Amino acid sequence: MQQSEIAVVTGGASGLGRALCEELARKGVLVVVTDIDGLGAERVSTDIRAHGGRAESAQLDVSYADHVGKLIDEVVSRHGKIDFIFNNAAIAIVGELRDGSINDFRRVVEVNLFGVIHGTMAAYRAMLRQRSGHIVNISSMTGLMATPILTAYSTTKWAIVGFTTALRKEAADLGVKVSVACPGLVRTNIPDRTIYWNVDKDEYLKWLPWQNTMLSPNAAAKGILRGVARNQEMIFCPSSARIAWWVHRLCPAVLSCLMGRTLNSFRKLRKN
Repeated sequence: MQQSEIAVVTGGASGLGRALCEELARKGVLVVVTDIDGLGAERVSTDIRAHGGRAESAQLDVSYADHVGKLIDEVVSRHGKIDFIFNNAAIAIVGELRDGSINDFRRVVEVNLFGVIHGTMAAYRAMLRQRSGHIVNISSMTGLMATPILTAYSTTKWAIVGFTTALRKEAADLGVKVSVACPGLVRTNIPDRTIYWNVDKDEYLKWLPWQNTMLSPNAAAKGILRGVARNQEMIFCPSSARIAWWVHRLCPAVLSCLMGRTLNSFRKLRKN
């Protein structure tokens, strides 16, 4: 990554998005911090500038294709190009599908999946004209293995993996790089943007397994950017995430049993 490069990050006001913005700025990249929380995005960009980096901000709801397209057009018009887009914005639902709402499910799809598609298509058009650029879509380990309790979230993350790996093949001969990141559990504030179906938020967060193994946002961001620098098709962080994926592929019964026990334990939290 070079000082003259331009990166757009969605969901950049907090968590992994913020960490990606800060790491990119430390590498000399000019970062456009975007988030549905426009004030939060501005706070991140102000902090980056205060530490000697280069950053701009914009309020953005990624579920609206025209808003995303307009933002990318403005970035290209202002800077002459776009080198990276990190499609990171996401929300989640916790709970079993039997307790769910189709409207909640639809909102998760609109943000997590269509937000990635909107960002990808808008940036891809600009990058094709340049014959350069790198699209990085943020999925999750929940996009590689069945994850009950997070069914809606997992659905979108599986789709992101398929979408991204297919596009990578289309884009390869056209000068554009495409990668999908599948981090393990990351300690972020996504619980504050989560919809809870028939379960109390605080009770769920106290119950949540594997909290001690969660990555910090900074560690996850650094791992993702290492994978981007190597133009990896699928980026895993930490390395144990890749191991878990291979275990799941070679012997799915192991993780299936673990998920079953987790689901049974979760069911004690249901309100009725």
